[in-house]
Amino acid sequence: MRKVLLLGIGPSAPSALASLARRFQVVGIVRQPRMDGEDEVALQAHALHVPVLPDISVDGVDRAIRETWPDCVVASSYNRVLDVKILDRCKFVNVHYAPLPRYRGRAFVNWGIVNCEPEFAITIHVMTPELDAGNILYEQTVPLGPHDTAWQVMTVLNDIQEAVLGDTVARYLDGYDGEPQDQSAATYACQRVPADGEIDWSQPTDRIYALLRALSPPWPRAHTYLETRRIAVVRASPVRAAPCYAGRVPGRVVGRSRADGFVDVLTGDGMLRIHEVFADGDSPLPASAVITSTRQTLGLRAHDLLARIEKLEKRLDGLTNDGGDP
Repeated sequence: MRKVLLLGIGPSAPSALASLARRFQVVGIVRQPRMDGEDEVALQAHALHVPVLPDISVDGVDRAIRETWPDCVVASSYNRVLDVKILDRCKFVNVHYAPLPRYRGRAFVNWGIVNCEPEFAITIHVMTPELDAGNILYEQTVPLGPHDTAWQVMTVLNDIQEAVLGDTVARYLDGYDGEPQDQSAATYACQRVPADGEIDWSQPTDRIYALLRALSPPWPRAHTYLETRRIAVVRASPVRAAPCYAGRVPGRVVGRSRADGFVDVLTGDGMLRIHEVFADGDSPLPASAVITSTRQTLGLRAHDLLARIEKLEKRLDGLTNDGGDP
């Protein structure tokens, strides 16, 4: 039986392992198990008698290849760049949850939703030294619905991966080289960091709603500020029959229901209804319990920062005048 080594440190690893184990001897999975011992993939690997190799570094991958000598290395949720020396050791296949050659790089599913794409894709391609540029072995598109979250899309793509990955790798090892990508059509996606989740209330309602869906758990939620207090938005929905505001201040709270727990906030072109938020605790709260007035404006504003600085300056002056350390 032909041998494969799986590189899988992220959420697509379980379906990749299941698919490959049906067609190959999986000689190991490069993955760092969770410290609490509740790693689904580690348990799955143990049941399949697949060794878990916890060194996820590039050197660790190189060592795993030299120790197991697989016919193919398959990467599904692996975010390190492998150099030519390693790629020359055997065949390499990568699973990319985006419609290559578009969205090469990182956080592709999140970016697809942020950008309000009508559809997305799973692409299985030959790994080359250039980022996500190898021949395409398999590609399937899926529609993106107007309320889909990033995790829901990931779940659909995981199911497709489980159905086709093993067969696709086998076809590649049997001699199919795939179809070249159109390099002139390539686009790239930046890695996202938590600060990118700040809501810009001047954006259109649908773009803000898309950001909320793109950053659904397990990703950090989209957030805003109430004065200088950071507020994460748990649940919100566009208001489709919103009144028209000729005097519009994006981020201004214009409606609030204590009974139903929501607040209505103006966007660049309409209105978003916020139902639940995370403030200081671990449990979501009704938005109206945290945002208490229609005179408030969400977003980090210069006025609020200056007010905070003035308060701090007064506290420092008080400490100095009382003889304390400033």
